[in-house]
Amino acid sequence: MADPAPLRRLAIVGLGLIGSSLARAARHYGMAESIVAIDRDPAVLDRVRALGLADEVTGDLAGVAESDLVILCVPVGAVGAVAEAMAAHLTPGAIVSDVGSVKVAVVQALSPHLAPGIHFVPAHPVAGTEYSGPDAGFSTLFSGRWCILTPLPESDPEPVERVQRFWEGIGAIVETMTPEHHDLVLAITSHVPHLIAYNIVGTAADLEEVTQSEVIKFSAGGFRDFTRIAASDPTMWRDVFLANKDAVLEMLGRFNEDLSALARAIRWGDGDALHALFTRTRAIRRGIVAMGQETAEPDFGRGRSGSKPEAP
Repeated sequence: MADPAPLRRLAIVGLGLIGSSLARAARHYGMAESIVAIDRDPAVLDRVRALGLADEVTGDLAGVAESDLVILCVPVGAVGAVAEAMAAHLTPGAIVSDVGSVKVAVVQALSPHLAPGIHFVPAHPVAGTEYSGPDAGFSTLFSGRWCILTPLPESDPEPVERVQRFWEGIGAIVETMTPEHHDLVLAITSHVPHLIAYNIVGTAADLEEVTQSEVIKFSAGGFRDFTRIAASDPTMWRDVFLANKDAVLEMLGRFNEDLSALARAIRWGDGDALHALFTRTRAIRRGIVAMGQETAEPDFGRGRSGSKPEAP
């Protein structure tokens, strides 16, 4: 006889890439007896029904009632309003979590709306692709990927453990840190790289004559990779940068200092400095591959299923 699912009822609010992947993963790994999908977009709800991603599909936040775990998969700028609207429907003892790429701002926006007896365990699965919508999800998105939990000092250990078991149950590797530390780390590993990608692609777009010919025609290597990152959800990333502005600006300041040093090395023909930097950064890439967070094989955009997802 199979073991019972860890969760009786799982509610997922927001059925984009992450939310739809969570629904698929929870069903694939048997993590919930019942899954309810909640989204305000009727077109999304129609696709979720057509894909059979959940046992119950609704546009009403009252659908969170009687759920053991509620996961908010909405842009970080919307979590406060969603929490306020669903708060009255939460069942005492329920766990509320999220998947936001920023944690301090999410904690500040969401916590005031949760009544005593409701447990909040912030989370961030470091996984994703440049695609969006319920059709973009897949059940193995989180396999072998990090999920960072940022429990609060007052958090009850048991709900934190339940959330950890859920993420581990769908294949993720769980790490715990404070919300503040999370935002600083992600500012340099994810947020600033995305900002740089948006900026470089935007600069190329401003050079219209070149963009319409040589840049697009010869978009192999670095520029091609930048365009993939810059194709990510604009609403999500707008909210990320505004919500984590202090950490992002701090990392941008350090980046600009290093960029100035690199410009000086090029200007003065300092080949030794350039070679030392490139050698050090090459070793970092090899370390990422060695940890299983990327593959050494080229992808060239030929197939999403064979490529490692890019983390938001």
